[in-house]
Amino acid sequence: MKATQFLPAVLLAATSTVSGHGMWQKLKVDGADQGQSVGIRPPSVNTPVTMVTGSSIACNTGLKSPVSSAVVKIPAGSTVSSWFQHVIGGAQGANDADNPIAVSHKGPITVYLAKVSNAATATDYNSYQWFKIAEEGLNNGKWAVDTMISKQGWWDFTMPSCVAPGQYLLRIELLALHSAYSQNAAQFYMSCAGIEVTGSGTKTGTDLVKFPGAYTPTDAGIMLNIYSGTPGVPNNGGKPYPIPGPKKLQC
Repeated sequence: MKATQFLPAVLLAATSTVSGHGMWQKLKVDGADQGQSVGIRPPSVNTPVTMVTGSSIACNTGLKSPVSSAVVKIPAGSTVSSWFQHVIGGAQGANDADNPIAVSHKGPITVYLAKVSNAATATDYNSYQWFKIAEEGLNNGKWAVDTMISKQGWWDFTMPSCVAPGQYLLRIELLALHSAYSQNAAQFYMSCAGIEVTGSGTKTGTDLVKFPGAYTPTDAGIMLNIYSGTPGVPNNGGKPYPIPGPKKLQC
């Protein structure tokens, strides 16, 4: 399909790129709300990261001050939820059509962990070894972002029961692909959080990556045209979507 055939859909999506951003900013553990920006370290502004080779791809940049030093306890096997909203605190005013994010911003959501000695003070984000524990991409025409929007900004995953107890940084990422048809045009929205996993698991990941390093600008799941099939339909042309990064941890 020629680029000109999907430009109308892309241009429509682009009208939301200024106002349609957001950030991960809250956690729940088995339904218990941990509080606004407690443990999690959102950026102060909702601008996406677009350079996968830069330092900001790890845990974002310009973090909201004061940066939380709280450590959230998460039992292995529990349900964890993260909250994505347009701006810090929620919607950007009344009747915010782009909260939690513009509906055009289709894409996957992934979660990584990095083992650290002290989650409260861990800030050397680019040096850590990360492993993926959760992901959702494109399933029957529905993106992970659609799941999150349907739950008013909450996205749920299970902390794998096999994860070894200890202190970690958790990294949750939303990747918006509405304009990803050229290099460095995909939009990454990530926040990191200090956590302590409890339980009797033994695994700390095997497919380890660093940020930057985990992705390249031309990875199949990062630079692509999700409108490549039916004009205006962001279903990746009916083809399977390859979620970027390493394989998810298997227990």
